[in-house]
Amino acid sequence: MNSSLKIFVAGHRGMVGSAIVRRLQSAGYARVIVRSRQELDLLDQHAVAQFLADEKPDYIFVAAAKVGGIHANNTYRADFLFQNLMIESNLVHGAHLAGVQRMMFLGSSCIYPKLAPQPLQESSLLTGPLEPTNEPYAIAKIAGIKLCEAYNHQHGRQYISVMPTNLYGPNDNYDLNNSHVLPALIRKAHEAKQRGDRELVVWGSGTPLREFLYADDLADACVYLMEQGYDGPLLNIGTGVDLTIRELAETVARVVGFTGQLVFDASKPDGTPRKLMDVSRLRALGWVAKTPLEQGIALAFQDYLKRYAN
Repeated sequence: MNSSLKIFVAGHRGMVGSAIVRRLQSAGYARVIVRSRQELDLLDQHAVAQFLADEKPDYIFVAAAKVGGIHANNTYRADFLFQNLMIESNLVHGAHLAGVQRMMFLGSSCIYPKLAPQPLQESSLLTGPLEPTNEPYAIAKIAGIKLCEAYNHQHGRQYISVMPTNLYGPNDNYDLNNSHVLPALIRKAHEAKQRGDRELVVWGSGTPLREFLYADDLADACVYLMEQGYDGPLLNIGTGVDLTIRELAETVARVVGFTGQLVFDASKPDGTPRKLMDVSRLRALGWVAKTPLEQGIALAFQDYLKRYAN
């Protein structure tokens, strides 16, 4: 990669896409292309194909997706499957038609089987049943991986897929019905503190183990891999370290300043018991995460206050 390349970041307004744009711009890439949903509907195959044919980007980062937490994934199952299949299909096929040789497709750790051996290795893909609550989203992401592999095999493209672990950071979604666990905890802890509540209810038993990666670290890894010319198979991106939801909630409460009691509602779903990524292949390529969890949560909390707090 060099600074004169034209790079399209799909999904630039989301947490991941905006982080990739920041990382590219900080590295001196002056020709970063972005389009809002109003300017380019990624569900419109003709519009996507026409845009890519006109712009002819050198590289594409596919960070666009319909995303959400357990509740959203389990409630809007058709939306998550259909929209993600359409977005990735339109971008991959449109890129091929436009002659784009290099693309990075971002998936999710939920592609791995619910009870896959821990830590999750890339070789575990398609070796067992998925977690039922987010199966449609996972199936769509698996299809995206296989679509990239198929275009590489049939057409000689270099479309790589990376699987980030659970993410958080600037531009995250803090909607209590549709967000992931960490941003939801940040908002709930802040609002509980503001109200002077003595208790904070956390969904689930608190025992599941989760790994969290700061969004700007993910962006750094993505740009690093493209700059290094990585052209290999599916690759995990994470920290290689996890903690329980209870420990996460305690950390968030400490950062936010909520001093009440944490109450765990075991009637709510826990999801997968553990999701820790095996990042040994990524580390062998020379990249490791830089942002400690508590520092990252503090940065995310400041972003939340800036964007949402009265």
